[in-house]
Amino acid sequence: MKERLALVVLAVIVIIALVWLYAYKLTPEPNAVSPDNSSAGSRAASIENPSRITKKTFGLYVTPSNSPVSPEKFTGYHTGVDFETTPDEANIDIPVPAICEGTLLLKKYATGYGGVAVQSCMLYGQPVTIIYGHLELASIMPGIGQQLKKGETIGILGKGYSTETDGERKHLHLGIHKGLVINILGYVQKQPELSGWLDPMQFLK
Repeated sequence: MKERLALVVLAVIVIIALVWLYAYKLTPEPNAVSPDNSSAGSRAASIENPSRITKKTFGLYVTPSNSPVSPEKFTGYHTGVDFETTPDEANIDIPVPAICEGTLLLKKYATGYGGVAVQSCMLYGQPVTIIYGHLELASIMPGIGQQLKKGETIGILGKGYSTETDGERKHLHLGIHKGLVINILGYVQKQPELSGWLDPMQFLK
């Protein structure tokens, strides 16, 4: 009789423990973010996603008087595509992934960009270099000569209107230059010069 009673008590304890554990797992932590109640930053598309609002498209002729952004300090035909951030992303880290597999050729501070990284890739059998502009230089962890996989994080976007972006807004300038010669120009002065570049949107769709 005592053994049966002990088994009943043990079974009740186990049931109570399981019920408590199940209820505990269903209760979100105070700082947890559920998929249906996530912040705008966590819901936002990857920075190089074509769904991002693009203020400067490939080949757009920009001057301080007609630029879609203000203030504007450049003049010329835009050699890449600018992927914008949202106001909610102003103070959070936005990772910049490699858009293809290839070797990191360059990372440095450059006028007009702040931090910039250049990667060699093969796109549809064609050798190209990929320019990632306006990154926080200190965040670019891969070393020169390191092989990067597609989707691997190169760094994070620099803080808007700071030295990390050379005074520019927080956004990604993505350029694709034909060949393996490094050319990080964000603008060219003559339209035929765009023939040395590719429209990134053709490869991101």
